[in-house]
Amino acid sequence: MLEAGADARTGDEGEGALAGGPASRGGSRWWLIGMAAGVVIAADQVTKWWARNELDSPMHVIGSLRFNLAFNSGTAFSRFQGWGQVIAVLAVVVVVILLRASRTVRPPWGALAMGLVLGGAVGNLIDRVTQAGDGLLGGRVTDFIDLQWWPVFNIADAGITVGGLALVLLGLVGDPAEVRTRRPAPAAEDATEPER
Repeated sequence: MLEAGADARTGDEGEGALAGGPASRGGSRWWLIGMAAGVVIAADQVTKWWARNELDSPMHVIGSLRFNLAFNSGTAFSRFQGWGQVIAVLAVVVVVILLRASRTVRPPWGALAMGLVLGGAVGNLIDRVTQAGDGLLGGRVTDFIDLQWWPVFNIADAGITVGGLALVLLGLVGDPAEVRTRRPAPAAEDATEPER
């Protein structure tokens, strides 16, 4: 049960939570980050499971898009093959850094973008832990989305790329929700004007 003054939706305490103040924004930030990350992780793992179990040969989808099973022991775009354990340790460090940085992002767009990046990092880290490979954290990442003119990737990679680009864009131009709600400060009244 929540104590008096706590917001029933977020669990945040204090007047700000009930009035939509900073406490409420903090709760919605973590909720949005968690939801976005959860959706990316779930979609990533389900589609990778499907690809490992159903893709025996490339499957044409539309245009140059096809599903083509590939395994990656390196980084994005198949660089640094065989460095899986080092990359996995770096991924853990990145996840910790992103979680710490998440305290400063503003909902909704910054939180959603951070959730996409976190979900993608965790999705690929799950592969490093659970898939066959060279020892602890040496698993290969399952890739299957093949445009034939771009390296083969997966849903986690897409989350990292889209979320990362969104964070850069938000850093450059600001949060559209925040820009829309800004109002000019009221003009100061002229001190020489008599009271009525």
